[in-house]
Amino acid sequence: MKILINRNLGKEKMKEIEELGYEIIFIPEKELYNTTKEELGKKYDLNKVYEVDVWFTYMGFDFLDITKMKNLKYVHLTSAGINQVPVDYLEENNIYLSNNTTGYAVPMAESIVMYILEVYKNSYKMFKSQEEKNWKTDMSWMELAGKKVGFLGTGNIAKEAAKRLRAFEVDIWGVNTDGRDIEFFDRCFSVKEMDLFFKECDVVIGLMPATDKTTGIVNSSKFEIMKKDSIFINIGRGNLVNERDLEKYVSKFRGVVLDVVENEPLSKDSILWECENVIITPHNSWVSENNINRLGIRVYENLKSFIETGRPNYYMRDIKRGY
Repeated sequence: MKILINRNLGKEKMKEIEELGYEIIFIPEKELYNTTKEELGKKYDLNKVYEVDVWFTYMGFDFLDITKMKNLKYVHLTSAGINQVPVDYLEENNIYLSNNTTGYAVPMAESIVMYILEVYKNSYKMFKSQEEKNWKTDMSWMELAGKKVGFLGTGNIAKEAAKRLRAFEVDIWGVNTDGRDIEFFDRCFSVKEMDLFFKECDVVIGLMPATDKTTGIVNSSKFEIMKKDSIFINIGRGNLVNERDLEKYVSKFRGVVLDVVENEPLSKDSILWECENVIITPHNSWVSENNINRLGIRVYENLKSFIETGRPNYYMRDIKRGY
């Protein structure tokens, strides 16, 4: 069985994949970005590339023609998001799709805890005071203990964050499609019932996947009912938030944290850069030295299952839903 790999998983893991029975064709994704199709064709046998049964990639769809991969049965992504994927084609051709649901959960969970504490402890002002050599006590620091922390989306990242936040003695609420109970959460709401969630939470964290139904779901109607001096964090998908509406309501929050925005990078003309209560990080919350190891473990599990049974262990049951 042939597999096209666009992300190096390390010598050990690549060898393990070969030992499962895969013939690896390795083309680094950066090479796809920086090489013309003519140059690529000279360096690699594209006829052989298009014979693969499995494709492990991120943005490879922009550079290689998936419709020529007549044997393709399975695609595994390096990313959690699937916006770059030709979903209709995969569905029409019964091609399995796996995404990186667990690889980034730990660093993103740690980032969530960091962001919340940064806002409650005014770290930005403290760093500024240090730069100015200004020794002045800030009496506006607040405790996280006793607060109500809410997650829009209760998947792996939210669960990892909730697990860590329980040590701070907070109430943890969540929103998912049907309001089902989730481990580490004290209370969950369905999307239809989420107004109470927005009204009561001291911290709201956006972690929903990018779908037609979630686009712009956090808008003026939600900002209007949120608590004054609450915290809003968007760390999942930029299109979850109506950015124009956020600009109108930004002053009501103790802090707003944006690791993702509608159009990245955030325009230099955006007023959000100038707001003292806004923390902006450049889609950085997922970064960790351990990501490739976690991803390699999940990819190996799926490839082992696929070559043995014809189906990966973990895959998206409904690609059209976006998760």
